[in-house]
Amino acid sequence: MISKEPQNLRRRSLLQAGAAAGLATFAGLAAPTAATAGPGPAHRPVDQPSIDAVTGTLEPDLVALRRTIHDHPEVAGEERRTAALVADRLRAAGLSVTTGVGGHGVVALLRGAHRGGTVGYRADLDAVPAGGTVGGSVGAGHLCGHDLHTAIGVGVAEVLARLRSRLSGTYAFLFQPAEENLAGARAMIDDGVLRSTGVRELHALHCGPLPVGTIAVTPGYGMPGLDRGRVVLTGPGAATRAEALAADLLRLATVAPPTTLAAMEQLVVDLGTPDGPLARFVNIQHATPHEEADGSVTVRLSYRCWPEDRYREVRRSIGTVAGRYRGRAEFPDPPFPALVCPERDGARLERRLRREFGAGQVARMHAAPPFNGEDYALFGQRIPVTYSFVGVRSPGAPVTAAFPHHVNFDPDEGAISTGVRAMAGWLAERGRVAR
Repeated sequence: MISKEPQNLRRRSLLQAGAAAGLATFAGLAAPTAATAGPGPAHRPVDQPSIDAVTGTLEPDLVALRRTIHDHPEVAGEERRTAALVADRLRAAGLSVTTGVGGHGVVALLRGAHRGGTVGYRADLDAVPAGGTVGGSVGAGHLCGHDLHTAIGVGVAEVLARLRSRLSGTYAFLFQPAEENLAGARAMIDDGVLRSTGVRELHALHCGPLPVGTIAVTPGYGMPGLDRGRVVLTGPGAATRAEALAADLLRLATVAPPTTLAAMEQLVVDLGTPDGPLARFVNIQHATPHEEADGSVTVRLSYRCWPEDRYREVRRSIGTVAGRYRGRAEFPDPPFPALVCPERDGARLERRLRREFGAGQVARMHAAPPFNGEDYALFGQRIPVTYSFVGVRSPGAPVTAAFPHHVNFDPDEGAISTGVRAMAGWLAERGRVAR
């Protein structure tokens, strides 16, 4: 759905699209240290109307880019075609491009014409693997919105490149492989992407089940981490005890995946409810017995919780339950970290979006979605980050159409221009003011 409205109307109308369908009532950036020279008296900084105008000219092509990526899904570790497509677009826009970072990752640098800070933007490239959906099972496909994420990232880079003569700072665009298996961020970091780009802060968007044209920020929240463990049972009746143990472990969960449309709608409301039912949660993803060759039975389990400091508490609870069945819980590895966006950073982004697009199109999340994680968390351990959700629900569409990983996921492509406009404006501001 490509708007043909005059440019002076685009700034609000694109974000207002779909908002009347019912935005849930979801109701700053830790400044990096870097020398920054202010703009000279003749320098007119990049402003939101200029970004909106350029985005309008690029929107049809970005929608076409998303459809091309969508039609050729590549799972983690196989993103060759997608990475090549992204690299070609960024080179054509005049960016300095490096490929093969952390696998099939693409890194592109854009230097503004004026001095400023070094800020970054991250988008993920890979598709959901076969069987990685809820509501049914299908082959590999872009059912988590990474095709939109990539198109938005390319769009932000292309918009800022066209405004380079007014742009302050340096911008690093990180197109990350292998997000779905939580491997790509670590691989890019291990390849030295933060060191080589000099990026001091990083920003990202993800699709969310909100009305198209809206954005939800996450000050103090983000995405939960993941912990894995096992319990080994031996001796007579091990298999029977393991089945009972697995059932008891699942009862530790305080939240269950929604299985009805009403439950999915309620989840969206709960995410925006201060001190609501998702403020603290335990989500036991699975507890599954496996018979071993030596006759023992291992119950393998994984879970997510919030806040992150609950891992010790949950591990103790698992150990207590295991003891009832003459088993011992083991956790060989530390938990994969949660993504937590600093309160001040997210609040700064929220203020900007409300100022530019209107309060009605900006929401604040008061909880972390309990059923998915993000390896973007590894970047957040090293530098300040923001992470927001761009609404992809078309007016009148069922919530499943905007629910990432649902087999019926069918996002509204109008979210591309929303994401580009919001993030290009935010990055331009950060490049100008970051220290």
